Amino acid sequence: MQSRILFKGTAAAAATRRIRNILGPVMGRGAWLCKTHDEVKLLNTSSGGTVKIGEISFQLKPPRNPELVPVNHMMDTMPQTVAQHLRWIMQKDLLGQDVFLIGPPGPLRRSIAMQYLELTKREVEYVALSRDTTETDLKQRREIRAGTAFYVDQCAVRAATQGRILILEGLEKAERNVLPVLNNLLENREMQLEDGRFLMAAQRYDKLLEEHTKEELDAWKIVRVSEDFRVIALGLPVPRYTGNPLDPPLRSRFQARDIYYLPFKDQLEILYNAGPAVSVERVSQLLSFATTLCSQESTNLGLPDFPVDNLTSAVRILDLFPMMSTQQLVQRLYPYEAMLGKEGRAAVDGVLRRFELLDAAQCPPPNEVVSVEPLSGPQEGRATITLRILDRHVSFQVLAGRRPPRAPSYSPGFVSTPTHARLLAEMMQSHLVKDMCLIGAKGCGKSVIAKEFANLLGYNIEPIMLYQDMTARDLLQQRYTLPNGDTAWRASPLVSAAQEGKLVLLDGVHRVNLGTLAVLSRLIHDRELALYDGTRLLRSDRYQTLKEELQLSDEEMQQRSIFPIHPAFRIIALAEPPVVGSSSQQWLSPEIITMFLFHTMKPLDVAEETTIIQAMAPNTPAEAVQQLLHLTHSLRKTSDPTVQSLASSLSTRQLLRICRRLSRHPEEKVAHAVHKACLSRFLPSLARSALQKSLSTCGIEDEQDPRAQQGVDLSCQIKDGVLTLGQVSVPVYSPDEKMKVPDVLFYDNAQHMIVMEDMLKDFLLGEHLLLVGNQGVGKNKIVDRFLHLMNRPREYLQLHRDTTVQTLTLQPSVRNGIIVYEDSPLVKAVKMGYILVIDEADKAPTNVTCILKTLVESGEMILADGRRIVSNPKDAEGRPNIIVMHPDFRMLVLANRPGFPFLGNDFFGALGDIFSCHAVDNPKPQAEFAMLKQYGPDVPDAVLQKLVAAFGELRAMADQGTITYPYSTREVVNIVKHLQKFPEEGLANVVRNVFDFDTYNKEMREILITTLHKHGIPIGAKPSSVNLAKELPLPECRMTGYWTTNQGGNARRKFLCPTESNPIDVKGPVYLRVQGYPLERHEARALSFTEQQTHWQIPISEVNIICDVTTANDAIYVATCNPVSLFAIKGRSATAHCIDLYDVFPRSISGIGQPLVTLAALGNPLDGHVVLHEEQSNTVLYLDLETGAVRRLLLSQENDDPPRASSGWWTSKQNQSFKMCREFAHKNWLLFYKEDGNQLDVLDVLEGKVHTISLPINLKQVFLVAEDRWLLIESKTERKFLLTKPMHMGAEDSGVCQLHTISEDPVSTGFGMTSGMEVSAPHDISSDQLSSENLSTALGQKIVSPNRVLADASSFATLIVGFPDLLSPNEVYSFRRKTSLGAVKGTDVFFGGARHAGPAKRSNCVTLLGANQVVRAIPTLDVPLADIYPKDVTPPMTAAYLEVTDLNAKKVKYIPVPRSQSLSPYTAWMSKVSNTYVVLAPMGSGGIVTVDMGGCVRIWETGLDNLQRSLLEWKSMIGAEDGRPVQITVERDSGLDVSSPRHGKVDPKNAPHVGGNQWAGGTGGRDTAGLGGMGGPYRLDAGHNVYQVSQMEKDAVPEEVKKAAREMAEKAFKQRLKEIQMSEYDAATYERFSGAVRRQVQSLRVILDSLQAKGKERQWLKNQALGELDDAKIIDGLTGEKSIYKRRGELEPELGSPQQKPKRLRLLVDVSGSMYRFNGVDGRLERSMEAVCMVMEALENYEHKFKYDIVGHSGDGFDIELVKSSKIPKNDKERLKVLKTMHAHSQFCMSGDYTLEGTEHAIKEVSHEEADEHFVIVLSDANLERYGIRPDRFAQVLTSNSQVNAFAIFIGSLGDQANRLQKTLPAGRSFVAMDTRQIPQILQQIFTSTMLSSA
Repeated sequence: MQSRILFKGTAAAAATRRIRNILGPVMGRGAWLCKTHDEVKLLNTSSGGTVKIGEISFQLKPPRNPELVPVNHMMDTMPQTVAQHLRWIMQKDLLGQDVFLIGPPGPLRRSIAMQYLELTKREVEYVALSRDTTETDLKQRREIRAGTAFYVDQCAVRAATQGRILILEGLEKAERNVLPVLNNLLENREMQLEDGRFLMAAQRYDKLLEEHTKEELDAWKIVRVSEDFRVIALGLPVPRYTGNPLDPPLRSRFQARDIYYLPFKDQLEILYNAGPAVSVERVSQLLSFATTLCSQESTNLGLPDFPVDNLTSAVRILDLFPMMSTQQLVQRLYPYEAMLGKEGRAAVDGVLRRFELLDAAQCPPPNEVVSVEPLSGPQEGRATITLRILDRHVSFQVLAGRRPPRAPSYSPGFVSTPTHARLLAEMMQSHLVKDMCLIGAKGCGKSVIAKEFANLLGYNIEPIMLYQDMTARDLLQQRYTLPNGDTAWRASPLVSAAQEGKLVLLDGVHRVNLGTLAVLSRLIHDRELALYDGTRLLRSDRYQTLKEELQLSDEEMQQRSIFPIHPAFRIIALAEPPVVGSSSQQWLSPEIITMFLFHTMKPLDVAEETTIIQAMAPNTPAEAVQQLLHLTHSLRKTSDPTVQSLASSLSTRQLLRICRRLSRHPEEKVAHAVHKACLSRFLPSLARSALQKSLSTCGIEDEQDPRAQQGVDLSCQIKDGVLTLGQVSVPVYSPDEKMKVPDVLFYDNAQHMIVMEDMLKDFLLGEHLLLVGNQGVGKNKIVDRFLHLMNRPREYLQLHRDTTVQTLTLQPSVRNGIIVYEDSPLVKAVKMGYILVIDEADKAPTNVTCILKTLVESGEMILADGRRIVSNPKDAEGRPNIIVMHPDFRMLVLANRPGFPFLGNDFFGALGDIFSCHAVDNPKPQAEFAMLKQYGPDVPDAVLQKLVAAFGELRAMADQGTITYPYSTREVVNIVKHLQKFPEEGLANVVRNVFDFDTYNKEMREILITTLHKHGIPIGAKPSSVNLAKELPLPECRMTGYWTTNQGGNARRKFLCPTESNPIDVKGPVYLRVQGYPLERHEARALSFTEQQTHWQIPISEVNIICDVTTANDAIYVATCNPVSLFAIKGRSATAHCIDLYDVFPRSISGIGQPLVTLAALGNPLDGHVVLHEEQSNTVLYLDLETGAVRRLLLSQENDDPPRASSGWWTSKQNQSFKMCREFAHKNWLLFYKEDGNQLDVLDVLEGKVHTISLPINLKQVFLVAEDRWLLIESKTERKFLLTKPMHMGAEDSGVCQLHTISEDPVSTGFGMTSGMEVSAPHDISSDQLSSENLSTALGQKIVSPNRVLADASSFATLIVGFPDLLSPNEVYSFRRKTSLGAVKGTDVFFGGARHAGPAKRSNCVTLLGANQVVRAIPTLDVPLADIYPKDVTPPMTAAYLEVTDLNAKKVKYIPVPRSQSLSPYTAWMSKVSNTYVVLAPMGSGGIVTVDMGGCVRIWETGLDNLQRSLLEWKSMIGAEDGRPVQITVERDSGLDVSSPRHGKVDPKNAPHVGGNQWAGGTGGRDTAGLGGMGGPYRLDAGHNVYQVSQMEKDAVPEEVKKAAREMAEKAFKQRLKEIQMSEYDAATYERFSGAVRRQVQSLRVILDSLQAKGKERQWLKNQALGELDDAKIIDGLTGEKSIYKRRGELEPELGSPQQKPKRLRLLVDVSGSMYRFNGVDGRLERSMEAVCMVMEALENYEHKFKYDIVGHSGDGFDIELVKSSKIPKNDKERLKVLKTMHAHSQFCMSGDYTLEGTEHAIKEVSHEEADEHFVIVLSDANLERYGIRPDRFAQVLTSNSQVNAFAIFIGSLGDQANRLQKTLPAGRSFVAMDTRQIPQILQQIFTSTMLSSA
């Protein structure tokens, strides 16, 4: 008997001693205690042999299936610890107990189990458990053979019956209810099987065998469990690692043994052997580092375990490369930079420093791969690699692929950069020892590097796209059916690659579930694999050993289902970096760390990226590349997460795409490309502002698409088989299948054409396209139209929540018991070269859609039936099951925009960078109008315009987040279609088809109604609500006298007026800035119809005064005089252009205390030019509003210099005043005169001359009654003169101007009496005549004659017939007033007694000749209120009344003009301008425009014809259907014949009858007279309603019902107050704040709710016994399995997965004294209180999601507690208390500013708390400069901690300080609320775009 000692413990004693001294204190766990050594002896005896471990021996039995016994697992030198573990297992084996080896992740536990089996010659059944393991995988699985299903024993049953050892690895991965199946087998060795057999323990079976024969027991289906059967379970300790904890009954059946990492000295020994050339010190330092990171302390820091088992690989690399940096090796083993947060990284660096391993700086990494030489002969399959490290070359051998390797320098399509060359060299080193994982952001070139690596070594690549719900079966083996219906297993690409020695790319390791990936751990660590059908793959050396020991050939091994894994097989995993601190995306678990060596793709630097781009897209304009890279790198460098998300959209892949396009279309703007790549249109507002800021700092002009603005005609035409879209052409495709080319009703509009042209550019570059937009903007239409134009057939695929990877590719079905796969549209499109349109891509889970990535990127994809798609036809040669991708195949993907309210999955975020993205928006107003016009050609334009405007505003509100639903073009088109078909239905009714969805949401309804009303859609109005002003009769028209123009012969000489002409002296031009302000037009005819059409507010400050208004065509010009400025509003435009003339009229210098300005708008060819005249200084300015040019015109030499300042207001000069007559401004000439002066200056603007006429009289007023006849009124005497002048002043032969006196004679009434004719100054005289019809109507007699209308204080209107052309006496007819205007004295409501400032400058009277009306604005005192309003009605407060005297209808009416919002305090000054609060001007033929002193412009319709026309339109918009009963008529054959018709009985009571063939006057009957029936002789309406309650009755809810409802609400409210002990006064106070932000609170809560709902969305639960059939399990269904269904259910969170923590928010509000001080100015304190109220209300009941507190800062300190996070106010009373505290504090605190300290403190405090995310929002009115705080210091504080998102909201401070501040602060982090009303809005924005994006 010979004895062989396998192992005797040795130790490198010297080294150990040295290390023990260094590390004694570090190492715990008794590693240094010397133990007695166990020996392992193998004693051979005749009976088979004995194994002795220490004193324990085990009798060996010869194995029945020797090929199942593990080989080559024993270590060369066995460490003591391992021997002790083996001894313990042997003890348990002898006791017949099952063991559980528990310990940290790594291959050690499995290796010990295998060593034990190898020692004891036991056969193994190995199962790697995963979450997909089911009962059938352990017990029995059905298979079909020859049409019959029968059971095949699985591992547990095979092991039990054959006496093998069952190794279950990964118990913590299995789902909870799977393993208890084994409980009875473990405890009693019994198990009931599905096929009716029963496994029974050996002892009981043997007892039965004594009494019964074996045949009997077989008949009873009892099977003996071998006494040699044991279970070895391998698992991780849960909860420390993630997974399911052990079920207590299961746990109690195992004996546990902790298999920790090998002790220090054992490990050291192994490492010395692995790297003999590495210095002892280095090895021990490395090991010490590893051991420290596995200690308990580092676990407490949250550091994942260091993969100690991988140290051998690292030392082997060091052995070859002694010059290499240890720190970099550590980074490969343990990528702490990528996976740990700041603290974690610091901790690891600290340990590295402690063991002197921070040597990256001294030790250079390898620079590049110099050469790859394949070896031949016995070494075939290997290659010699030479790397360059600095100037040294190091060569070594590695395994290589089957193809000839390619030289590193030559690789088409790969641009090498130093970074990539270094990475490839490092990968070569890792390839020497282990599989690798490449970590890098998406689109940074991981796949490219991996492919280049494969090419260098001649590998064939097998790309495998991992997705989230991938199962272990998908990874390893899938079932399928053979043609005869038998079930079989097909090896997955991974397994076949392992056998063929390919390089597998596992793309997306970060996506797949950890449990699924763990199935591969044995393949990665040991290169062994057990498959579902019993096949075993072995490492090639083990396979060889086994083959030699058993003396079998390869064929025989294969018959026994044993295959070798090719030695060259390698895995490269590709993953995105783990998100530090996130619970869901921290995929780098301790287990995965043990599997690979990690290489992080460092982002390229600018120079390298430039090299790549220039090589790949050579013709790109260099400037564009430079700008792009500058932008990208500045985005990548920031720590701001918002900005980083933008950087991820600009990956290298996306940059290349942009540059390829720019090289083809160099005229395009870089900004356009960036916006497209980032989809900036749909970014949250913060991210969008950050992007804009970055663009401007990088000097990229951010202009909108110029074509969209200029409205370039983008036509599309097909000519000679070429389609031209805009500037791009493409030949039209000729498809085989015409049927699949879409054809769609499409109306061209500019915007969609631009999108299509853009799409075509990308399409021609070979890109796949992604269109993102809101619902209903026409994405499908655009795509269909696009394909129709190009004549491309398409396949259509609509995704939804339940789309799986299988349904995307193949649809399995069963035919005659055989599984048949139908190609999905995707596969068909790939085969045939069609365009695949994927709709609703965001509805499918991103883990499903990401399989499109390999298809787009590499053109490869593996289908469920084993076929594969390849893009390169060469790859397909000679290979079965290959589909070659047709070169014409393309994908067009449509998705809704990410975010609320679509709540789809973020398709763009996951896959955006592999497509060329296009944002599709609703068309612009003009485009939309044109399109709607095509849908509804008969719908009036006004209606379409209103719709476009209203929807435009609603969309803008949706973009800002005020409303949640984005109303789209689809809705408008539906409204227009309805109006087109049923024109008599009112618009107000039809829009309800869209808005009735929102009727039950009060806030939303209010917003909608105000918006629709604003644009004049009268929703909710009744046809009866017409509120026109009451008409009063005019007094009779009387002839009151004659005007006679004297032409006495001798007097003529006296009245000749000399003229002289001079050129104008022009000074200037000066160019002033023309500013645009947005206008909000409100249509006034919303709920009721009035004379007022629209109104809007001009943006003026509250001290400013409106001074004059004039109109030209459809433009309105308004002048203000404090300071002087001019506003111009063109037509229906939404902007007001303003020129501020403060610099021209500085108040101090000119000495004009209170300037008064008059305007004149010039006509053709000077349209849009204005002359502005200041009356006191006689300054005449000529303004061009397009360019902002201002010129000063000097009329006469004398007033050249401005009056000295000395002539102050006390001198008499103050009262001089110059006037401008502008009646003929449209002819481009104006007349100026000075009050009490005696000359006229006629300014001819076109000629540039001024003609001065000297007069013999002093002037009071001048009226230009015709171009050549002017009425002059002498001052003091009030006498009238008529000045006639030649038509052309400049003509040489012209006569001089003549002045004629006019005498006014009264009418003699007989008896020598004369009716007195008062001489009063006219207010206004028309400059043209009434038409003869109007004149005849006004006078009540047929008359044709020249005439003028004159208006003065004593009459409503006066007609002078024959004036000014006829010289005979002109008759004067007048409508006299009872009392003259202004006769009633009384103090004015506003002015008080301040009306003594002399007469007003504006007469406020206009004559509308076309409408035959005189309109004037008069104060309330002059209005007969008693006649207009009933006694019990209080007249409204008005700015003035418009008195409309209608000479056609002989009526006068008074229209109240509403008061202005604000009034200037300068009342005396205002009273000089006008005696009412308005100025007015005519607008068109039948309307006027008024501007009140507060700057509110209103347009009125007064002309009767216009009013009637508008009223009809308005009524048709409401629709008339409301009042009419609706009658339902059914034409049917009732089956009864119609007997002879008759009148029928007349019911004496006239009760209503319905049907019955008896009564007359019924409804719906037969034969008798009535309504709606059949066969009666005639219709007879007995006055009954035909089944209809009128709308009016429905609306009229009885008054008592309303009252009861009101009382009920009040009672409940009081009860609630009583409960929280709040007074009604307090409730009203709180309501003031709460009501102001109710809208924002509501919309925030809607978003919170929907996010919560999204988070709770149910998931598929697989392997269910009922539910829907799971396609993946269809074969299992054929075989008759039960759990083949899936159903939706709540997914329990994975055990051990981190708890969802709430988000932590601190609101830091400013309660300093300045808040109280300036509250009166802009309400800043109240707005802040509203903001606080909003936060408290919005987050109520979401405490589990948001943990918040509110802190104040003021001069008293920087952390004044307002709300504690532990004590959140629960009701209104507590919330009000918080608000009151704020108010009181700011009233009584010290002055000073602690914004900075408060922010710093808040950020520090919040970051210490555990939370999902941290937010600090600072509200401040910080006048930083005043306190000497530099803005960059504040910026530093805001971004001081990258884990805390800090935002600052500044309450508008002085001047532009706030905006300057915002420029220096980080983008998207600071907001300026100039209008404090924006604060709640801004807060809402911050919430929605950051906090809720990931909630």
